[in-house]
Amino acid sequence: MKILQLVQKPQLRGAEIFASQLSNQLQKSDVEVHMISIFTGTSELPFRGKITHLQRPLNNRFFDLKAWKMFADLIDQEKPDLIQANAGDTLKFAVLSKIIYRWDVPIVFRNANKMGDFITTKSKRLLNSFFVKHLEAVISVSQLCEKDFKQTFNFPSTKIKTIPIGVEEQEIPSEPPVDLKDIYSRFRVLVNIGSLVPEKNHKALINIFDSIAKNDPTVFLIIIGDGRLRAELERKTAALSSKDRILFAGYRNDVLQVLKHASAFLMPSLIEGLPGVILEAMYCKTPAVANNVGGISEVITKNTGWLIEKGDTLGFTNAVKEVLEGGEAVELKIENAHKLVTSEYMNSLIAARFKEAYECVISGNSLA
Repeated sequence: MKILQLVQKPQLRGAEIFASQLSNQLQKSDVEVHMISIFTGTSELPFRGKITHLQRPLNNRFFDLKAWKMFADLIDQEKPDLIQANAGDTLKFAVLSKIIYRWDVPIVFRNANKMGDFITTKSKRLLNSFFVKHLEAVISVSQLCEKDFKQTFNFPSTKIKTIPIGVEEQEIPSEPPVDLKDIYSRFRVLVNIGSLVPEKNHKALINIFDSIAKNDPTVFLIIIGDGRLRAELERKTAALSSKDRILFAGYRNDVLQVLKHASAFLMPSLIEGLPGVILEAMYCKTPAVANNVGGISEVITKNTGWLIEKGDTLGFTNAVKEVLEGGEAVELKIENAHKLVTSEYMNSLIAARFKEAYECVISGNSLA
């Protein structure tokens, strides 16, 4: 079996990281994988196989005949059994290339988010419905995202399946990253990981931290990620009394090491699918406080973490304080979360489910 994994660009974002980890696992089970990135990027993808970077400019994302032809030529050369489009512009890109250059390899879309939340106009719905009609199958990251996809696009149940994101088993250093060691030695570190975009709700995160920090000099916030809101968020932070205890750390490739030594992981997002970073926090035995959006409630329950209704800033703040206070109840949730991840969400297990789904698509069988 040969799979082409199509990703947005070389970046340390959830969709690209998981596609890379999944592909590494698939190669262990005799699946040949070739990864293709569309746009230019500066990061190194953690995939240990063949990668082709098309290096197309992002401002050509809506119309790029040259790129669509490059992709079609790769398909003709590689002769894959299946193409998986992984979030971002990959669905649109693959479908337009297929229509214009008339190749017939089935496309599977990795639905990593609650797409209905992004379909805000009739024109967006019509355009995305057009792309979706050309899919052979969809593999959704959570049950809630699957339900939303079926409702949003009237998509048949026989062609969609939920397979969650997973965590890579690995040894994690016993000490924090060297450049952060001083912070960890002096403070209890709270961590957030995600692109600096509106749906991640970093303004609320910073306000929550500032309200806690005013009465607790022992806490420090590290925000990992980058994006178009960074300058605005840094200006907002500069006006706060806690400004010296908030660090914008950019993208990093040592996320598990950062998480393992943190006191809590915080995710007050407005829109999510099933974030891999929550599973990574659980794997690292770091308590997670998150908004009840997307598929998060499928892993965070009253027994495994702190699930807060969207908009309940006070509830989120109090949950963080509860985590910081510690105690037997907190430790029990941490242990329960770790057991859940290690028993159900390791990438070796997840990859086997993807391979089975691919076999169904290639043979023309139902995914239901």
